Amino acid sequence: MTVDSTTVEVIRGALTYTAEEMGIALKKSAYSPNIKERMDHSCALFDEKYRLIAQAEHIPVHLGSMAYGVKEGMTNFRGNLEPGDMILLNDPYLSGTHLPDLTLIAPIFYERRIIGYSANKAHHTDVGGRTPGSLSADSTELYNEGLIIPPVKIMKKGVLDNELTQLISSNVRTPETQMGDLKAQIAANNTGIIRVHELTREYGTKILCTSMDEIMNYSEHRMRSIIKSMPEGQYSASDSLEEINGVEPIISVTISVCRDSLTIDYTGSSNQVEAPVNAPLGVTIAGIYYTLLSVTDNSIPVNDGCFRSITLKVPKGTLMNPIRPAPVAGGNVETSQRNVDALMKVFSQIIPENIPAAGLGTMNNITIGGVRADGAPWTFYETIGGGSGGRPTGDGIDGVHVNMTNTMNTPIEALEAYLPLRFDSYSLIPDSGGAGKYRGGCGIERSWTLLSSKATLNILAERTKNPPWGIKGGQPGALGEYWLHKKTGEKIKLPSKTTIKIVEGDKLIIKTPGGGGYGNPLERLPSDVLRDLQNGFITKKSAINQYGVVFDVNGIIDEAETNQLRIEKNKK
Repeated sequence: MTVDSTTVEVIRGALTYTAEEMGIALKKSAYSPNIKERMDHSCALFDEKYRLIAQAEHIPVHLGSMAYGVKEGMTNFRGNLEPGDMILLNDPYLSGTHLPDLTLIAPIFYERRIIGYSANKAHHTDVGGRTPGSLSADSTELYNEGLIIPPVKIMKKGVLDNELTQLISSNVRTPETQMGDLKAQIAANNTGIIRVHELTREYGTKILCTSMDEIMNYSEHRMRSIIKSMPEGQYSASDSLEEINGVEPIISVTISVCRDSLTIDYTGSSNQVEAPVNAPLGVTIAGIYYTLLSVTDNSIPVNDGCFRSITLKVPKGTLMNPIRPAPVAGGNVETSQRNVDALMKVFSQIIPENIPAAGLGTMNNITIGGVRADGAPWTFYETIGGGSGGRPTGDGIDGVHVNMTNTMNTPIEALEAYLPLRFDSYSLIPDSGGAGKYRGGCGIERSWTLLSSKATLNILAERTKNPPWGIKGGQPGALGEYWLHKKTGEKIKLPSKTTIKIVEGDKLIIKTPGGGGYGNPLERLPSDVLRDLQNGFITKKSAINQYGVVFDVNGIIDEAETNQLRIEKNKK
């Protein structure tokens, strides 16, 4: 059966917006600020063969792993499916990320036949485990990290399974919030089902399914055409995480370009470690998918067809494909970022004109929780942005999330109304972006004071020792820092991965990394340096020392002195 191209395009647009509408339903129905404000969730649609057909512009580490998670989740589900059923799982070795991410999958029935799946993934602020927020920095096995849920039927013929919800509620610190967020996920899947039913009634099952195939084939053709234009050969690079237990884990990647296909090989990467930085296979795949889409053509519809040209080699038992029960909480949020940095280094050898300098390279995960004065537990989780890398055609962006996270700023007003925290500062950090012809984006300083009697603070981050790299002569971005100012006056510099008890009056100061610079800083337009100085992105010292720009007593660029200084610096 053939379908005209106009109909295919209309159906493609409808399916893509269905995924977006699912996200709107999830966000508006959620309880936690993490989902309602930060939008730490993702939605997608799949065909009857578990192939990704459409996704919303949500979170790359969720979306890239969801294709893996839906297939593994449904393959490992033991039972029959009926209309109104939904399957819940968070086992990272099946769902593909980490335990706080609950994946919910709903079969879409039409006339007693499954024609696709509506699915979403949302990060819950607590799923039990050693520490509030379920992102323990010192976990040594998966069982430390929270409640593990295999593929189970949480909705049966449209009715929520109360026994399962009681089990989950009994294992989390804030059950009302977690159950509210889970119900928001159910609403999102129902939205997807309704919209696909509408399309099926309008066009019929045959036209809809044929159109799905055409959409995927089109994306495959577009992606293969781009890969075919890349220079054939074998290219390698590596990047590393910060030292853990005396070991600096390495991510080693080799990409082979042959005709219209890529082989991506992680042989040479470090073995898995007894620390929560192992990346489940789904996370590794997500990084590959995200990077490929970022460095090629963002007008290609994102679906299964985009990735048919890729062959993966990820040895088991390594950092990028660990064996159960290795802990993985930070692999999803931190190793995923370093994976992209390593992949970008490889692609900088293949298509250098498309590759920016490194972004901040960390999600700066902060989890904290305790007990209120009335005895009620509370938990809080957020990630904090920083600078993106300078680009081939422009500066990096200041104070944003980059690469594998696409979450939003959590408004201070919402947090102070919800949590026993007082926020003291929130600003960009001057001179944190790497100097370059195109400057790296600035990092963020964010600080708050604890207002409850005591709490457990957990930090999972990176780039406090190895800065985000610059490219083509650009300078690295600034390192991240984490400081605890005790109410006693003591100031403690915290490591990038730590779990610590704090008390009322203690203040946490977070300084996130800036992005690397792109190109020689001495080639930056003096007018752009002046603008950065006026906006507070750089200091006068940096303008002179890094960019070779001199100002007179009135703050006006001294062109003669600037030219002379730049000549001298270029000689060095």
